Amino acid sequence: MGKPVLMDFFAEWCGPCHQQSPIIDELKAKMGDRVDIRKIDVGIDSEQTRQYAAKYDIQFVPTLVIEKDGNLVRKLVGVQDLGTLESILKPLVEQ
Repeated sequence: MGKPVLMDFFAEWCGPCHQQSPIIDELKAKMGDRVDIRKIDVGIDSEQTRQYAAKYDIQFVPTLVIEKDGNLVRKLVGVQDLGTLESILKPLVEQ
């Protein structure tokens, strides 16, 4: 079993994304390398960004996508608090 992946879809121009960023940093500090955290700037036009945005139907930022073993666990739109993210990720880490 692989570790869970949290993908943070954001854009530099997005105010709420700047609120989400320190929460993601705190989550990283608490969970360490038990969770693979990836930040994806949808404001950068690249093939990989377009593929991710299409795959996960990203229409708003911030959007957080959580996967485990290649399977979608949750898609969260808007700023999420630390407690919510921990409550989703901790059981996935313990599997």
